[in-house]
Amino acid sequence: MRIDWLASVAVAALVVGSPALAKDVVIHAGRLIDGVSKAPRTEVSILIKDDRITGVQPGYVTPPGAEVIDLKSGTVLPGLIDTHDHITAGFHKGDPIRNAVTITPYDVTIESVGYARATLLAGFTSVRDVGGETGVVVALKKAVSSGAIPGPRIWSSGGAIGPTGGHGDAANGLDPDLDHPHWKDNLVDSPESARRAVRTLHRQGADLIKIMPSGGVMSIGDDPNHQLMADDEIKAVIDTAHALGMKVAAHAHGKLAIDKAAALGVDSIEHGSFADAESYRIMKAHGTWFVPTMLVGAKVYERARSHPEQLNPSTAEKALMVVPVMVRNLHDAYAAGVKIAFGTDTFGMSAHGENAQEFALMVKAGMSPADAITAATAGAAELIGDARNIGSIQAGRYADIIAVAGDPLADVTTLEKVGFVMKGGTVYKADGKAVAP
Repeated sequence: MRIDWLASVAVAALVVGSPALAKDVVIHAGRLIDGVSKAPRTEVSILIKDDRITGVQPGYVTPPGAEVIDLKSGTVLPGLIDTHDHITAGFHKGDPIRNAVTITPYDVTIESVGYARATLLAGFTSVRDVGGETGVVVALKKAVSSGAIPGPRIWSSGGAIGPTGGHGDAANGLDPDLDHPHWKDNLVDSPESARRAVRTLHRQGADLIKIMPSGGVMSIGDDPNHQLMADDEIKAVIDTAHALGMKVAAHAHGKLAIDKAAALGVDSIEHGSFADAESYRIMKAHGTWFVPTMLVGAKVYERARSHPEQLNPSTAEKALMVVPVMVRNLHDAYAAGVKIAFGTDTFGMSAHGENAQEFALMVKAGMSPADAITAATAGAAELIGDARNIGSIQAGRYADIIAVAGDPLADVTTLEKVGFVMKGGTVYKADGKAVAP
């Protein structure tokens, strides 16, 4: 059944780029998953003024003078949140080593405008960017915030902090005489340099910090099982970041790095591939979130089998080893009661805008559709630290609202076909089509 996504009278008041809503707005939602309760509600009215939700009422009510958005035939949800994105990064055909020394931050900046728009139109109204070129992603965040370009709300770590030769060292595998000054910006090999890196990122506009305590898959030569940052370096980052009110996300595949980072107080473990029952106990004891990033795993595994020449040396071999473990790990972490937040690690293995493909992989690994949705709404908002503004449909929150034609609790892949997107009270997509400025 076709959904009457947006009454034509509302389009004029809510087009992209309008500085404020001319009138109050009410959304009539046939089914509502509000991010507060996992049980859906039916026949609900969402009241909106300017960029905020002012109330959620049972039944279809229309305050005098309010514009009506008719979503009675669909399922309405809070705007989705991806807590592990690389919104300035895209896949470039050809040898990745050549790309590493020919693509400039200027190229990345231009491309990221399209990535931001595609992500928003897919229903992701907020993202946590973990590990982009600091100047580029901070500029993108400012441009989105000011309304200069369409995109999701962005919380950014800027460049990730890691050790010389570890995951994140851009010089890995290259001629030692090749160098860019900024490649060394966030390489740390002591607690003192770790503290300075955190403070510098804070000064540059980062919202959180990402560290690389273990090796990775997409990098050259390092082992995902190895802990490559020393304990005192990890602790220095965490203590300094927390003192500045910044959270810390830890890229960690190997068990030792996972356990040490969680015990030392990181706020989230990204990937977490080789965690075990002891790891889950440590994470639960310290309130550590787990961001499983299943989508990037599936895409890299597929690429490693079909086109290994498109990956860095050693990456295909590592992907074939690590990725099959990720499904088992998410299943076990979920069964153990670890807090899980939605994250895709989108950086070009999958296209920006395909983020919702993560849901089906989470459900396949054992999560219920309701819990997977919570991981991308209320749970993700809690990890980011802004649940008072995002992640749910209730009074006082931003009017970040999406809708789909089907029931995602029955078929979670419905979330891959978002037909309506509102962010901060402005409609960016209606009836499955982008609303142009």
